[in-house]
Amino acid sequence: MSALARGGIYAAVLILAALAGTIPVAAQEFPTRPVTLIVPWPAGGATDRHFRVLAETTSRHLGQPIVVDNKPGGSGTVGPATLAATSKPDGYTLAQLPITVFRMPHMVKVSYNPAKDFSFIIHVTGYTFATMVRADAPWKTWQEFIAHAKANPGKVSYGSPGTGSTLHVTMEQIALQNGVKWTHVPFKGEGEMTPALLGGHVMASAGGTGSSQLVEAGELRYLVFWTQDRLKRFANVPTLLEVGEKIVSNSPYGVAGPKGMDPKIVKILHDAFKKGMEEPAHRKVLDELDQEYIYMNSADYAAAALRTIDEQGALIESLGLKAK
Repeated sequence: MSALARGGIYAAVLILAALAGTIPVAAQEFPTRPVTLIVPWPAGGATDRHFRVLAETTSRHLGQPIVVDNKPGGSGTVGPATLAATSKPDGYTLAQLPITVFRMPHMVKVSYNPAKDFSFIIHVTGYTFATMVRADAPWKTWQEFIAHAKANPGKVSYGSPGTGSTLHVTMEQIALQNGVKWTHVPFKGEGEMTPALLGGHVMASAGGTGSSQLVEAGELRYLVFWTQDRLKRFANVPTLLEVGEKIVSNSPYGVAGPKGMDPKIVKILHDAFKKGMEEPAHRKVLDELDQEYIYMNSADYAAAALRTIDEQGALIESLGLKAK
């Protein structure tokens, strides 16, 4: 081989080495071990059920297992707060971000800044919410339930997945619109709230569609959905709009990591989750939970988060729940 040829090969090697040097080693190798996904709700609820399926479908495209870690508390904020405070930005610890993460700083002192302490990876879906009672409850319609609450101030109790949750805030909006005073009983999630309703410890609950099987089994009854339109599966149940409440309420959510993540690792995770979201098994569980497929890429999700922080601040102030 001529000296000129050897020189050309040597130069090519140097160029390739230089190019490789522009890619952080962590991003080149990621992932080399399982990824932990914090679900900030108890096992057994709708969110846990959803993410266990999404973790499985996404793992196939990531090349490593995604392990669900339930960290309930704080209306879904304990898990993300732990992520922000203690997790390395290496892509190996992620969390669901419920809307309460953006709302709670307007209500109480928190340990994180929702605008600065997360790397937004992908937006996935939103909940479908409803107010429900036991099947043997005396109220057959929403109007009967409201009339009873008006006639018995403070005596009607309802459960929600926690203070500051969308379910709690919306029920208080409804109370304000109707001149009703009822008693809020917070739980850590539907996994705790539904048994309390079945056991008669609360008179109603504001929850998602994770309890739909109990409705179909004749143990619970939906009084009203909080969606824009009626659900096909429960077409006999009206919406809040139809009963005159002028409210549509859902709670969009996605997946994030701690701040400072390498954009290349964010993209690897985004792409794997996007493929996982498109898997038939994931589409099926969304249908079973009556939830929409609401995809946003990392940049769009980050922009939506900033808007949501401002919107939630205005809502909390209007309800008189703003931190003093």
